[in-house]
Amino acid sequence: MAFSIDELTKKAKDMAAAAADKAKGAADLAKINVAIAGEQREIDKTFRSIGEWFVNEYEGEIPDTVRELVEAVNASKAKIAELEASKPVKAEEEAGAPDEAETAGKACPICGAVSDSKFCPQCGAPME
Repeated sequence: MAFSIDELTKKAKDMAAAAADKAKGAADLAKINVAIAGEQREIDKTFRSIGEWFVNEYEGEIPDTVRELVEAVNASKAKIAELEASKPVKAEEEAGAPDEAETAGKACPICGAVSDSKFCPQCGAPME
């Protein structure tokens, strides 16, 4: 039961082709998953916009079914404002120097985080 070099070469090529097919399939799956995640972020962004519009439009007439959620959002906004106010002021900001975020890259189209990388460090969206 001797193997010839031709048989061995053929088997190696077949195995390499199978591995390449699996790698291509994995890459295709990853692309699809990234596309799905991007679309999900778009849906989330749209729902967030709808919610903000609804709360602003019907500020005094919020239905009881969502009142607790709106109150929770308002409480979080108040806490954010409180935390922002408690930040120490940098000497650069006092002197009117440009903020680091203004010079450090582009704003993410999904979440608004600023970065100079190809993908957002916060949500993973491609930076345009």
